[in-house]
Amino acid sequence: MLNIVLFGPPGAGKGTQSEGLIKKYGLVHLSTGDILRNEIANGTALGLEAKKLMDQGILVPDEVVIGMIDSRLEANKNAKGFIFDGFPRTTAQAEALDKVLAGKNESITIMLALEVEFDELVKRILHRGTHSGRPDDTNPAIIGKRVEEYNNKTAPLKKYYEAQGKLKTIEGIGSIEQIFKKLCDSIDTINA
Repeated sequence: MLNIVLFGPPGAGKGTQSEGLIKKYGLVHLSTGDILRNEIANGTALGLEAKKLMDQGILVPDEVVIGMIDSRLEANKNAKGFIFDGFPRTTAQAEALDKVLAGKNESITIMLALEVEFDELVKRILHRGTHSGRPDDTNPAIIGKRVEEYNNKTAPLKKYYEAQGKLKTIEGIGSIEQIFKKLCDSIDTINA
């Protein structure tokens, strides 16, 4: 099974690249935001718990998110693999994900980390903001804060996967096709 953590700061191109990887390798997309909305819409026990917390302005705890991911893994037992999007974001989440996967005799295969310079990220997000409808995509100060938050809280995850020999950094500059080829080359090297 091919299990990929696609990683990178806001504006690195994760959404665009994950679409191509899902199609090429037949992966199931696990986006924590999508899973959360789906669980709430379906009125599951985890969804109801998450909604109650969100309605109080409280972040959904890791245990609830991990529970939702676990149920999606169970529901897709015959999948060729998964692409994790927006999760894990912390070392504690990565450790919890490893435990869930180990319980299914699986593990993360590779973490693909897209690397893009700060100025390029801001330029891309501002461009995206012209059609995304997201106000946070149009304000350079907010964009800077999002990238800083990523660098401070999420980037340390690279060390976690590097220690496992699973980190592959990819320069996220070039055409969509050029970056996609670099990602596929990294995956194909592992699968060889």
